[in-house]
Amino acid sequence: MSKKNSKAETRESGALDLGIADEQRRAIADGLSRLLADTYTLYLKTHNFHWNVTGPQFNSLHLMFETQYTELALAVDLIAERIRALGEPAPGSYSAYAKLSSIAEADGVPEAAEMVRILAEDQLAVVRTARAVFPLADAAHDEPTADLLTQRMQVHEKTAWMLRANLG
Repeated sequence: MSKKNSKAETRESGALDLGIADEQRRAIADGLSRLLADTYTLYLKTHNFHWNVTGPQFNSLHLMFETQYTELALAVDLIAERIRALGEPAPGSYSAYAKLSSIAEADGVPEAAEMVRILAEDQLAVVRTARAVFPLADAAHDEPTADLLTQRMQVHEKTAWMLRANLG
């Protein structure tokens, strides 16, 4: 069998040669799936709070939450596409996200200040999820994933700070 035919058969059998061992590639994709679940859950919660916030800070919080959920909506696509580039299926159901996410759903409609506090904590939860995946990407020399994780940590850390600044 020629080397060319062997590579074609490997691709057809499902193996993906990105220069990352299959076990590492799958572990990274699993970590990114948790990040995707956290990000989507936070997107949904932020959108919910955008719709339901009331009180003297309504306008500023309504607009801030809109900016945040819009950014999160774009992020879920980037994360899912990275999972696919690694050759793994991206989770895409509420039940899958519920199993994978470290972020709890909101119960009821909290007061505005509580919404801000909850979202600040959840932003940091996403940072921790991304940070937990980073050593896997680093060890595999997976620079595209490391770059994505770095960018996500930066966004979530800054957003958490901005939310906390609203609490005084």
